[in-house]
Amino acid sequence: MYITTKGRNALKIMIDLAQREGEGYISLADIAERQKESVKYLEISAAQLSSSGFVVSARGKSGGYKLAKPAEEYSVADILLAGEGSLAPVSCLVTGCENACNCMTLPLFKELDEVIMNFLNSKTLKDLI
Repeated sequence: MYITTKGRNALKIMIDLAQREGEGYISLADIAERQKESVKYLEISAAQLSSSGFVVSARGKSGGYKLAKPAEEYSVADILLAGEGSLAPVSCLVTGCENACNCMTLPLFKELDEVIMNFLNSKTLKDLI
């Protein structure tokens, strides 16, 4: 499993918003400054989080983003999945494989995937703040 910048940025945005829960909409420029990230990169992750229903956005001078639900209702797994699409340690767990019934390594990678997902599902956004 390799978590890319998209997944890490999704998590950074969500943590930043959770730390400011109740303060209204938070601009991406403010998040970018605190997280030392490019606004342009954060825009991609924010759009993914918005389309997944994790954040609510508002345009305008006092616009920005805020969490759609309380921080304790988001698992780290869900946030990373929104940014990454998949967290599978090998691609054949996502796309399938014509050799799956003969693959001697598939059971190992299925078990690894389960361990990873159980761990990430056991952590909430609130746990990280």
